[in-house]
Amino acid sequence: MSDSDSLPQQNVLEADWDYLIVLDAARYDVFADIYEEYLDGELTKVRSSGSATPEWATRTFTGDHELTYLSANPFINSLGIPLNELKWGASSGYEWTATEHIDTIVDLWQDEWDENLGAIAPQSVTEAARRQLETGYDGRLVVHYLQPHAPFIQEGTGRKMKRIKAGFDDVPAAGNAPEEEADSLGGRLRRWIEPKLGNSELAQRLGMLVELDAGSTTDILTDGIEDTLRGYYEDNLRLALAETAELVEELDGDVVVTSDHGEAFGEQGIWEHHIETYIPPLIEVPWLEVK
Repeated sequence: MSDSDSLPQQNVLEADWDYLIVLDAARYDVFADIYEEYLDGELTKVRSSGSATPEWATRTFTGDHELTYLSANPFINSLGIPLNELKWGASSGYEWTATEHIDTIVDLWQDEWDENLGAIAPQSVTEAARRQLETGYDGRLVVHYLQPHAPFIQEGTGRKMKRIKAGFDDVPAAGNAPEEEADSLGGRLRRWIEPKLGNSELAQRLGMLVELDAGSTTDILTDGIEDTLRGYYEDNLRLALAETAELVEELDGDVVVTSDHGEAFGEQGIWEHHIETYIPPLIEVPWLEVK
């Protein structure tokens, strides 16, 4: 049995909270190193129910749950489309549909999308949460920030997230998978590389690199790929934690900060995060009960 197997399970819906803040792809060790600069509370390492958002959502939200979910991640949406019917969800094979399990979903990934970033800025998620609170809402509220998930918004432009979002934007009208996103150099490179390399470590690493701006080359040559990406990832996490800290000050009730899954930087040959890949960097996540 691995150390991860002995961890307490992340029982999201059975836990006692009024507000659940989800920091997408926040791995435990990096979170543990820096969270005290932003938040005060009792931190526990828990085992996530999945190593990527579709798996986590499918295994977490299994019943009929009366809560409002502010979602910056397109896989949790109000469109009523099963994950396995989407171009970027089909590889998981999951038939899960968010609207069958979650009472109210607010599609921040649509409403607050920043085309320049290819993502949703953490400040936009915080503002959306404030608007929700101003309505007098008094039920359980989930606030799902996209960061620290790529794109590393100070260093890249989110080409992959644009493709994921396009898969959800176009399906209701077309009834099938969408066309690829605008034919950018990075998009063409990724589409050419991935079929040739399969799911090898090199393919995964290149998949992360094509998300970066050209200016990142200097950092990679100086510090190496792993340290550079870890640094960018930590910067993303800090942006999310800073916004979380501001929001927490305005919440009246029990607050938990957690993550759906982690992120890998070459451990056991894995980069990014992939479904059903149960290595510590991907399934060991924080559970912070905020004071």
